[in-house]
Amino acid sequence: MTAFTTKRGPLTADEVWTVEHPPVYTQGLNCALQPSGHSRIPVVKTDRGGQITYHGPGQLVVYVLIDLRRRGLGVKDVVRGLEQGVIDLLAGCDIEGHRIHGAPGVYVHDEKVAALGLRVRRGATYHGLSVNVDMDLTPFTRIDPCGYAGLAVTQLRALGIQRPMPVIRSDLIGRLCTWIEGREPRAAAGRG
Repeated sequence: MTAFTTKRGPLTADEVWTVEHPPVYTQGLNCALQPSGHSRIPVVKTDRGGQITYHGPGQLVVYVLIDLRRRGLGVKDVVRGLEQGVIDLLAGCDIEGHRIHGAPGVYVHDEKVAALGLRVRRGATYHGLSVNVDMDLTPFTRIDPCGYAGLAVTQLRALGIQRPMPVIRSDLIGRLCTWIEGREPRAAAGRG
């Protein structure tokens, strides 16, 4: 992501990447928090915003590499767009997701189902969004997820969504790309 963002030019197309990470804790730029107790799960410092979170198998991680200037977007627009993609995905399964002011992400009954952490460099975003689909949530108990003590996390499977990861991925990516493409690029900057 960093290399892509460093090398991209004004005509570089925006991209959306997806991945499932092996078990890892990641820390945002200003995070000094560590997992409690002994864990064999590595802790990796990243250059994204936010505090500490866990990534692992069964979690869909979506990286959004968007030229903000070309699309006329601010960071808050991207955060809201990513959150709305997950809220819409949940709504398509008759589940009401919501935002909590001052705590980016998506929640169901005040349990976090999706986390966000972005970085902006050279007018473009990287990093992005993680959605708990069908995973072992135990590693979250060793941290204050996203820096919030006592924050409960949930996943799509626990909410009754039994769809396989490829279906969830396709649905969410479709929603996010529709939102991104619906943002008219600035004419002078070229295509995106």
